[in-house]
Amino acid sequence: MQREVRKVQDLELRGKRVFVRVDFNVPLKQEGKNRIVTDSKRIEGALETIRHVIAAEGKCILASHLGRPQGKKDLRYSLEPVGAKLSELLQRDVILTDDCIGDGAKSLSQRMKNGDVLLLENLRFHEGEEENSPDFVAKLLELTDVYVNDAFGTMHRAHASTVGLPKLVSQRAAGLLVQKELKYLGTLRDAPGRPFALIMGGAKVSDKMGILEQFLPKVDK
Repeated sequence: MQREVRKVQDLELRGKRVFVRVDFNVPLKQEGKNRIVTDSKRIEGALETIRHVIAAEGKCILASHLGRPQGKKDLRYSLEPVGAKLSELLQRDVILTDDCIGDGAKSLSQRMKNGDVLLLENLRFHEGEEENSPDFVAKLLELTDVYVNDAFGTMHRAHASTVGLPKLVSQRAAGLLVQKELKYLGTLRDAPGRPFALIMGGAKVSDKMGILEQFLPKVDK
């Protein structure tokens, strides 16, 4: 029996700090002195959830990883260009923190007004993110009243922001993008159109084995 997924639309967000785990792991390129986003599809995919939080008068705190900085602060993987692109798409200010945890981020989160958007610096600047460290989770919890997962591509990873944190937050839900992805997967699993061909891409085959095992018996080719 499929478990019912709580939706962000079901939660009261007004006045609350809404920690939204997004997937802003987007390609960048150097252009003069600046780094710019070359493909903003993943950022655009999160806009519906972000706008929902804003409209509901929540305080939107966005968290993502970018690249593989190996647990250290490396400005090549800063989310600054992502924040600039997001601000352009939303047509509103987006505040970028110097760090995703600590007194600075906590202070900014406490001073937010309803409808504000705060982008935390790269989660993977800390080893605790990928290690799902209890200490790192506790620091993320200081920024969180409500938890929303809108990063479908990272949901399989047992990291602090995807597993450790939501376990400690009673008010948690799936974002609008994740809801769509789950709906599409459910349709393919339970009532796929025929003929049904499965095409999968990407370099990380091991990440896809669970899905392959479920779908291979159902496909025509």
